[in-house]
Amino acid sequence: SSGINAEWQLRPGIQASDPRLNKGKVTEEKAKPETEVRHVDKPSSALFFRYNTQLGPPYHVLIDTNFINFSIRNKLDICSSMLDTLYAKCTPYITDCVMAELEKLGAKYRVALRVAKDPRIERLICTHKGTYADDCLVQRVQEHKCYIVATNDKDLRRRIRKIPGVPIMYVQQKRYSIERMPDAFGAPRT
Repeated sequence: SSGINAEWQLRPGIQASDPRLNKGKVTEEKAKPETEVRHVDKPSSALFFRYNTQLGPPYHVLIDTNFINFSIRNKLDICSSMLDTLYAKCTPYITDCVMAELEKLGAKYRVALRVAKDPRIERLICTHKGTYADDCLVQRVQEHKCYIVATNDKDLRRRIRKIPGVPIMYVQQKRYSIERMPDAFGAPRT
């Protein structure tokens, strides 16, 4: 037992600068400001449980540039294919930003531009600066949850999935498919 005491006495003691001694005291670095403001988005009043109550026939469908291109490539008429998918009247909308993007693509996409100028497709006027279509569509959908977004762009689809209550339409296997639509017949369950 005398060996244990000798060993205990040889150990160095705790230094005065050891942080373990300051347990009760709050250092200036660790002190949080009392007026910390957190921003939490309010859920839309249109969302009742999981369903968006603003969605209903006639459906308002926002169309993206590549959705038009995929529709042409798969020989699908936009209005009639939307009608076949949703079993209800659809009003396709195209924003100024999407039209500007189609015009910038040049002669290769002139058929897509002609399809976009179809009188059945209504134009939406953009009031913001810049012509980046993805940001425009996301901003418009966040403000008004009454739209279905038609796009095949993976990045845009990922961004829209983060917004609750907004269905996404896309071209898959030579027909239109819709995701996150309540009670959509034939839609993949997510």
